[in-house]
Amino acid sequence: QVQLVDSGGGLVQVGGSLRLSCAASGSILRIDDMGWYRQAPGKQRELVASITSGGTTRYGDSVKDRFTISRDNAKNTVYLQMNSLKPEDTAVYYCNARILSLSWRISDSWGQGTQVTVSS
Repeated sequence: QVQLVDSGGGLVQVGGSLRLSCAASGSILRIDDMGWYRQAPGKQRELVASITSGGTTRYGDSVKDRFTISRDNAKNTVYLQMNSLKPEDTAVYYCNARILSLSWRISDSWGQGTQVTVSS
């Protein structure tokens, strides 16, 4: 079994910063891509940022130059540093990871979600 636990959300004012963390645990052989998605009320889940095991990153257009994704492969953890937050960044943020388990099964795993609220 593989588990993702994300944390770090909260309430912040416009222009503030937050750092999200997501740790993977369980029967892990290898973790490929990791990423963050978000879903605001009434909207579809969208990609915020992703990072390959080699460190190549990709960002959604709305967060470029404000958010930074990183990972610590030794800790099976992915981070999302969010700066210059805007009210439109308010959403539930979910981490995602493509994981090869010890049973040689590849699956997309999701965290439980962490709420980010940006107040104006």
